[in-house]
Amino acid sequence: MFAEIDLHDNAVYVVAGGRIIQVDPPPSGYGKQEISWHNGEPTHSEIKYTQKF
Repeated sequence: MFAEIDLHDNAVYVVAGGRIIQVDPPPSGYGKQEISWHNGEPTHSEIKYTQKF
């Protein structure tokens, strides 16, 4: 199975269960993305963001 992604886009991808999933960026543009794993497979992501004033 093959998938194509645009290498001109800044993005984070996870491959799980034969699918490629783009992880949503922090809504403010500043923050962190943490990927949790269980039994060697990614299970979920947690997005933390910082709001600048």
